[in-house]
Amino acid sequence: MRLRNIPGAEAALREYPTFVDNPLSYKGSWKERFGNDNPIHVEIGCGKGRFINTLAQRHPEINFIAVELKAEVVLRALQRTEYKPIPNLAFVQFDASKLTELFADHEIARIYLNFSDPWPKTRHAKRRLTHPSFLKSYRQVLAEDGEIHMKTDNEKLFEFSLNQFAAERFQMRNITFDLHQSKLAEENVMTEYEERFSSRGQRIYRVEASCIIK
Repeated sequence: MRLRNIPGAEAALREYPTFVDNPLSYKGSWKERFGNDNPIHVEIGCGKGRFINTLAQRHPEINFIAVELKAEVVLRALQRTEYKPIPNLAFVQFDASKLTELFADHEIARIYLNFSDPWPKTRHAKRRLTHPSFLKSYRQVLAEDGEIHMKTDNEKLFEFSLNQFAAERFQMRNITFDLHQSKLAEENVMTEYEERFSSRGQRIYRVEASCIIK
């Protein structure tokens, strides 16, 4: 689906208190940005923002950061906050391929990958968010017991991701090929895309992958 260009989107982002305009200045000091020592969870690609907003409201004991490349997507997600400051939530417009520039080594506890672009063509495999180049950067910024939680409706991307997690020595658990029919459904927070896909009868795939100390 092609995203509609929104004139002035980047300027509009700065009107929201949960948007961080100078994120690189917080590398290594994100806990100071939040004013506490709580663990940090990061969602890469925030969609319309329902997932990250819901988690932030449910878990005030955790700090959440949404990382999204496109200003229009960030703006759409920020609009859910209605200009209200949310102490444990921040939105960042940034390229996830440069994640190690945004976070210090072992600074974050969890990464969420929800319905990432599958990039189905083989020549585009390096753009998939579970390609080894991305997994290496995730390992660098994740704590030693850090985790990656992934959900997708794309079976081929899921199989690719399981293989990459195994190859990069991540320990996998709670693997399901039909999330909404599994025991994990009870605690699941749906994204907008997930609700749409599941309403069509499409299966949702999910896995948790944790770092292994080499």
